[in-house]
Amino acid sequence: MSVDSLEYPKVLRIYLELRQYPILSRAIRERMRQELFARGVITPEDFEEELEQKAVESQEREGITNPLYEESAADWAERLRVMRDRLTDFYFAYNLPHDLFQEIVEEAITIRSPDREVVLSFNPELSPWDMLFAQAERYEALPAKEQAAVRHHLQEIIVVLIKGMISDQLAFVGIARQYFTIADLKEIFERRIGRGKIGGKAAGMLLAWKILQRETERVGGVDLQRCVTIPESYYLGADVFYDYVALNNLHETINQKYLTRDEIEADYPSIQAAYAGGDFPRGVEQQLKKLLLQVGDAPLIVRSSSLLEDNFGYSFSGKYDSFFCPNQGTLAENQKALQDAIRRVYASVLNPNALFYRRHRGLLDYDERMAILIQKVEGRRSGNLFFPTLAGVGFSRNPYRWNPRIRPEDGFVRLVFGLGTRAVDRVANDYPRMIAVSHPTLRPEGTPAEMRRYSQHLVDLIDLEANQFKTVPLEEALAVDVPALRFLVSVDEGDYLGPMIGRQRGVSGEKLVLTFDQLLRKTEFATLLRETLRLLETHYKRPVDIEFAADIEYDHPNVELTLCLVQCRPLSRRDDSETHQMPADVPAKDTLFTASRMVPHGAVSEIEYVVYVDPGKYARIPDNVTRLELARLVGRLNKRLEDHTFILIGPGRWGSSNIELGVKVSYADIYNCRALVEIAMPRDGGRPEASYGTHFFQDLVEAKIYPLALYPGEPGVIVNQGFLDDVPNQLADLLPEDARHANLIKVIHVPSAAAGRRLNLVMNADQEKAICHLR
Repeated sequence: MSVDSLEYPKVLRIYLELRQYPILSRAIRERMRQELFARGVITPEDFEEELEQKAVESQEREGITNPLYEESAADWAERLRVMRDRLTDFYFAYNLPHDLFQEIVEEAITIRSPDREVVLSFNPELSPWDMLFAQAERYEALPAKEQAAVRHHLQEIIVVLIKGMISDQLAFVGIARQYFTIADLKEIFERRIGRGKIGGKAAGMLLAWKILQRETERVGGVDLQRCVTIPESYYLGADVFYDYVALNNLHETINQKYLTRDEIEADYPSIQAAYAGGDFPRGVEQQLKKLLLQVGDAPLIVRSSSLLEDNFGYSFSGKYDSFFCPNQGTLAENQKALQDAIRRVYASVLNPNALFYRRHRGLLDYDERMAILIQKVEGRRSGNLFFPTLAGVGFSRNPYRWNPRIRPEDGFVRLVFGLGTRAVDRVANDYPRMIAVSHPTLRPEGTPAEMRRYSQHLVDLIDLEANQFKTVPLEEALAVDVPALRFLVSVDEGDYLGPMIGRQRGVSGEKLVLTFDQLLRKTEFATLLRETLRLLETHYKRPVDIEFAADIEYDHPNVELTLCLVQCRPLSRRDDSETHQMPADVPAKDTLFTASRMVPHGAVSEIEYVVYVDPGKYARIPDNVTRLELARLVGRLNKRLEDHTFILIGPGRWGSSNIELGVKVSYADIYNCRALVEIAMPRDGGRPEASYGTHFFQDLVEAKIYPLALYPGEPGVIVNQGFLDDVPNQLADLLPEDARHANLIKVIHVPSAAAGRRLNLVMNADQEKAICHLR
């Protein structure tokens, strides 16, 4: 007796008919759901929400009171599968005609039939993802001769999944569709918590890794497939950010971006507090707990991964926050720390620096949802300390050459021992190793004393016993067992720095200097970096930068290197292809300054204003309140002079986190200027570090601002102090309310001070010379 010959309730009729197709029923139900969603019977989001609710109710009926411990992940997945099928049958039976069901069945049979053409019979853009994955897997399972006929269908499904799950930025999609497979996308889907895209930072890391994994041949003597990895990663979908906002009634904060700067800055502390006290959706909390059970006590880092981050044309470098979670407490303590870190990253969406960056880049109206990238921290345990052997940031193009032999196209690297936080930001009295990848043993420093002075003295790491992120002196970090130490340090012998021979256990830690000399001389590390950067730039079709951790295994005579990519982003281009000839015979009285070290390539013409902060006067300011006010004044001048060509000249480190070393400006304070000139006055026997390679440097590149360091007293360096001191100060005319600060900051209107003439700044990287002179 056939099913059709009896009168059954509608849903039972569909169920019984589907029992006749034990294999095809999965594909049939996927098509049924696609029709439900496409015809507006129910949205995919409402369907999934009801599904989870009914699955939880079924657990309670079966006496499961603590699902996290009483039901395995496999059982939960099976429960969801069964409940999804039942819910599909119910909604279809009572909302859509049975004839449509029969058409779907016939269509599934037709696709399965080997003697008929395989076609894509639905619109992938409107289809649920489980249906797309199933269809793509069927295409991939076809015999080789049949796959050619559906390759274009498979490509379309991959593009739809990339746009929905990773990024819809077309420049990214155009590259990513060449590298991501359905298996890749399914793994991302399975590691995603909640709905929405995984964000730009996660997207860039994954794409870079896929590009490098495609290299099956040894490149430049290194095996990139074997040497390059990525961290174990999980993704909190971007839509969860809006769920969090809605659940905690934070809607009023979303439009902060349209307020004035003063209002944004004044409101931000209260916004941070509001986000810190919020709750997460119950399902998200459960999944975060399962994540913690899966990773055990491995240290974690919670990283921002907004929809706009690491994108083509704007990187948001350093604009949003990331936080380490040592993860050494109880499960409840670890989950609280993890969720607190996510809350803080969510709040950073509205931090003033990020909002001003968006405003200047014309991105205020863009929907900037925040996804979260949760990763195991790369490194190893040494005693109670946890850190990677190496970490850093690499650029495929080197804009600064301290030796004519250096090839800019081979890139440069900022390398540190320990966590990479000290590589991406300038920190007081500490220096990463700067590596010109084309000639890695060429150093900016000349003497052993300079090499020691301008080396890394502090190490960022995780103290497992204290369950916290720490910064410790180098000697303390080296007191534990550090594998391959001989490749990292040199021994200070007074008048020279020599290699460490064997373990040299009698050598005091105070005599060890982080030079990485043997790493660069005796291993393929520089080659690994060069080829990684070169290949990524080739496939991105523009310069890139990467952040990485690295490890070195040494078992004499074998050396094993591992490079773990944690980030990759395309860089903004600055068209400096024109050769800028240095003017000859410029009179001394017409020269404002010259430079002869770390000179970029470019020019700024018709400079009308110079904003000058006197280094000596800045150093004598008695309190930090005044120093901070001076930084805000620079920001007001930046706004006031936005229609004029101007440069900033000031002490030490513009943007320094150490307010005593330089004016603590942010991107919002300087984005209209054309050059940022740092007068590197000696301090405590040393000079401040230049900004290249840091997050601050990225801001300058994107805003087309030239950074330039002056080292007074060095050969070839002139600073026309008389001009800076003697010409009138226009501050009171431009900002009358700030006239009281005229003794600390001077605004020079060049035409008024120089009989109608203006300044030209010419920089020639090949000659390592720059001059700013009156026309």
